[in-house]
Amino acid sequence: MTEKDIKIEDEETLNEENAQETDNTADTEDVKNPEEEASSSEESAEADIDPLEAAKAEIESLKTQMLYKNAEFDNYRKRTLKERAELILNGGEKTITALLPVIDDMERAIANGEKTDDPQVLREGMQLIYQKLMKALEAQGVSKIETDNTDFDTSLHEAVALVPGMGDDKKGKVIDCMAPGYKLNDKVIRYAKVAVGQ
Repeated sequence: MTEKDIKIEDEETLNEENAQETDNTADTEDVKNPEEEASSSEESAEADIDPLEAAKAEIESLKTQMLYKNAEFDNYRKRTLKERAELILNGGEKTITALLPVIDDMERAIANGEKTDDPQVLREGMQLIYQKLMKALEAQGVSKIETDNTDFDTSLHEAVALVPGMGDDKKGKVIDCMAPGYKLNDKVIRYAKVAVGQ
């Protein structure tokens, strides 16, 4: 064999090896990794989903949520209206319950008043009932507005008469109280009707 023949043989061997390597890489390229296949199938599935269909599904979901929220709010509104109506109807229950013993005392006083002719006994009974009534009202937050020798205050008093010629020391002061005023927890529920010095 000549040197030329050896070179040709070596080139043929090299060509065969290159061809085998090319076949091997082609074989490995044909065999895909299972993870790559899964991700490519997901991508193709995502590509298959129509954006319009996705938007419709989202709209339906939002509609359902809105219906639930509306129903929830409607139930809340009905419940609060019912509670408010019950408060209006039965709000004075506590006060009425506190006044019932006073009514019992009044009935007893009336029954006992028929048995006696002594006015002093009747006066004492009335005084005790009045004190019990005032204690019951104070327990509910009711207090009487002071008018004795106080300055006239438009936020507490209602002037029903002006009394002239009372002197400078009585000017702008409450002279007389025709009807007492009352506050409920620091809110005026009835103004005191007073005569004011001028």
